[in-house]
Amino acid sequence: QVQLVESGGGLAQPGGSLRLSCAASGISFSTYSMGWYRQAPGKQRELVARISSGGMTNYADSVKGRFTISRDNAKNTVYLQMNSLKPEDTAVYSCNAIKVINNVEYNYWGQGTQVTVSS
Repeated sequence: QVQLVESGGGLAQPGGSLRLSCAASGISFSTYSMGWYRQAPGKQRELVARISSGGMTNYADSVKGRFTISRDNAKNTVYLQMNSLKPEDTAVYSCNAIKVINNVEYNYWGQGTQVTVSS
């Protein structure tokens, strides 16, 4: 079965860094667009960053210049390097894999990892 397993969350100080990883199994990883989403308490889930199967990236305005998404197809893993963290980055971060073939959407989610930014 498909599994997306996130790791690397935890507590960071404002201005600090964390690196999230999402290891995928059960899918043809290189053919999927991979994304990181986050949901803070009382807020809707929002897209943080996405990387296409071809390596094109896009970011939420709130994280541009601070976060970097990357992927290693040999390891079936997508990363989110988070620098200059702010308290408002506190949220549960979830990994997403998606592709559409012949109008059929294949969409998978990880369980999420907590990121807390606090002094």
